[in-house]
Amino acid sequence: MLPATSKLCAAISYRHLRNMTGLRRQAAVAISQELSRLASRSPGPSSWIHQVRRRSSLLSSRLEEKPFSEMEMSYIKQGEEALQKSLRILEDQDDWKTETVAGNGDKVLSKVLPDVGKVFRLEVVVDQPLDMVYGELVDNMEQMGDWNPNVKEVRILKKIGKDTVITHEKAAATPGNIVGPRDFVSVRCSKRRGSTCVLAGMSTTYGAMPEQEGFIRAENGPTCMVLRPLPGSPSQTRLTWLLSIDLKGWLPKSIINQVLSQTQVDFAKHLRQRLAQPLPV
Repeated sequence: MLPATSKLCAAISYRHLRNMTGLRRQAAVAISQELSRLASRSPGPSSWIHQVRRRSSLLSSRLEEKPFSEMEMSYIKQGEEALQKSLRILEDQDDWKTETVAGNGDKVLSKVLPDVGKVFRLEVVVDQPLDMVYGELVDNMEQMGDWNPNVKEVRILKKIGKDTVITHEKAAATPGNIVGPRDFVSVRCSKRRGSTCVLAGMSTTYGAMPEQEGFIRAENGPTCMVLRPLPGSPSQTRLTWLLSIDLKGWLPKSIINQVLSQTQVDFAKHLRQRLAQPLPV
């Protein structure tokens, strides 16, 4: 019932952008050092964290190409914060509890974090190459409502540079209207370096999209999807989806946990069906 996806640097005012190049470079270096620290702490996901760190090293040169307003820089920073927090959560392999394991091997795990609450982690393998999965989740994100019955609509409200977008997402009501209509305003950033892609995001505010009548404005994040080719099988993609959502309203935790874990399992099923469709001529 909830959208799948996922949301870069320091919030420097437009007035200073043209004459404070050093600060922008320092911010990019700080981001690179943070991701490098994460990579050194765990043997598990260190390889793709390292690739994301390399991708972040290009941030300074991209910011040199086009100045952003103070507001745009704040959204870029939010997207980068979501990415960093998500990577830290995924890097920590301890205390994950199995929520469900599907017959095809799809697995949903969860853990409770003091400053975030309960987060869910989907681990699946998709029988499609990374480029196809990435294209569907990033390039075609506004079409998600066409193939995922848990999503009513995804609309891009604003693009900021190459990597950051602000979106409005409407989630479909659950069967029996156990969880009524929710919507989200999110900032998302996408990074791609070599064979690793990270799509991260979190809730934000956007003046042109106030709360909508008939929807409860829920919050998500930090959340992200990590895409990597399956080792030894480049025609398959390993997808890890970290989901963190506050649905708001008065809902028992047992219902929330059931809905969120089932949402992830359903997403994997519908994504496979979408990718299995023949490409339009």
